[in-house]
Amino acid sequence: MSVISVIGYIVLGPLLGCLLSGIDRKITARMQRRRGPSIFQVFYDLRKLFSKEMIAVNNIQLFLNLSYLVFLVIAGAMLFGGMDILMCLFILSLADMFLVIAASSDSSPYANMGAGREMIQMMAYEPLTLLIAVGFYLTTGSFHVGDIVSMPVSAVVFMPGMLLGFMYTAAIKFRKSPFDLSTSHHAHQEMVKGITTEMSGTTLAIMNIAEYYELILILGIFGLFIVNEHWWSWPIAVVVCLAIYFLEILWDNATARLNWKKVLYSCWLVTLLAGGLNLLILMLIK
Repeated sequence: MSVISVIGYIVLGPLLGCLLSGIDRKITARMQRRRGPSIFQVFYDLRKLFSKEMIAVNNIQLFLNLSYLVFLVIAGAMLFGGMDILMCLFILSLADMFLVIAASSDSSPYANMGAGREMIQMMAYEPLTLLIAVGFYLTTGSFHVGDIVSMPVSAVVFMPGMLLGFMYTAAIKFRKSPFDLSTSHHAHQEMVKGITTEMSGTTLAIMNIAEYYELILILGIFGLFIVNEHWWSWPIAVVVCLAIYFLEILWDNATARLNWKKVLYSCWLVTLLAGGLNLLILMLIK
């Protein structure tokens, strides 16, 4: 089953991520009283990017974007393969570092500014991400995903604060307002492209595919809060993940951008209140 799950993630991950991104665009348009593009427009955009002549600002940017993609695939394979959640999160952070280096590898001031903001965002969400791994360990006695999903009770029973905190910081990973500082898909930001300013053609397509993998990976971590040894927990986890993603889209369209200081301080405050208090309670009851 682990091998099938890994193969399923590698093959279906970008397809599901593409489809969810297309649905995201459609829902966003409806919320803004627009008709919006087809939900398959994301697939058309990728095809167009791959058909363009590959023009790279330097020889290393494509390699760095490929590294970003590969490490995201490895992190997702570890999660869906039932391996170590802590190592999965470490590799996820390593993948993000390759994206930062790729954006910093050219002389564009906008790309360099986006890379700097991406680093700040990593500083904002990484503490809570690590607390979640510790929370799973205190709840189940193991960092292994296979052990976490085999528990008789869902982890969310013991980690509701961490789930709420992760919903708050996941907006950064989804590049949703008010946290889309380093790059944005919407024109309401003062810096729309940011880290992807100098990326085009195949290089940009690879970066987009990596983000679709990351989307499914983050939703998989949300599902980890819900899944337990009972078969009916799996469809419930899928529904919860889709509901959380819808709430992220709603929040994206209902909030304006924040500056980097407010993003950093607010995420640390949520980490302290939601994650820290939840962790303290876990240490007292376990």
